[in-house]
Amino acid sequence: MKTEEPLLSVHEAACVTGMPLTKARQIIRSGLLGDFATIHKGTRMILKGALVGLKFAYEMTGFLTAERRRRLVGHVLEDPDAKTIRESVVSIDVRPFKDDVERGIESLDKAKGMISSESGILGGTPCFKGTRIPVHDIAAMLNNGDDAASILEAYPSLTKAQVTASSIYAKAYPLSNRRRKRPEWRKLKPISSKKFKLDSYFASREISD
Repeated sequence: MKTEEPLLSVHEAACVTGMPLTKARQIIRSGLLGDFATIHKGTRMILKGALVGLKFAYEMTGFLTAERRRRLVGHVLEDPDAKTIRESVVSIDVRPFKDDVERGIESLDKAKGMISSESGILGGTPCFKGTRIPVHDIAAMLNNGDDAASILEAYPSLTKAQVTASSIYAKAYPLSNRRRKRPEWRKLKPISSKKFKLDSYFASREISD
């Protein structure tokens, strides 16, 4: 294993390779990637150099037997510069898989470049740079069926590229995997408080109404 290579989370790997998260998890947990998958600080991660092998393993599901697929994935991982891999009578061009992964990495890098997380802005919530617009809110709108045109109309300060970036970023870094910070106002002590019975409260509301 080349430990100096960058490590990616399963969410990042699924985003870059364009595959469903469940499939990425299945392949990584199956051991198909061997030492290119590891546990880092309690989180399952894979080396950046294994992304093509992961993509290949997913795309070849159903086309090859499990054993032949395992051997071919091994060839991809062992020789990352190879343009073609061969196993017995089977020969496969791996360049399309590499191109897809490179485009995925480029798209994620561009998305990350449009987004910042600062403690002084919405408690560190990821927002588009220069705005207070949460990225995951825009991604949620897309997931709920809103089109880019309607989102841009509602948020004229955004660009189409930023709207597209929101779904990429949200897939790689979902909110469920982020530690939610306790709002600052919850840390403050109340200035005053008092207890009362609900019955008396509603009775007073009826009289005043």
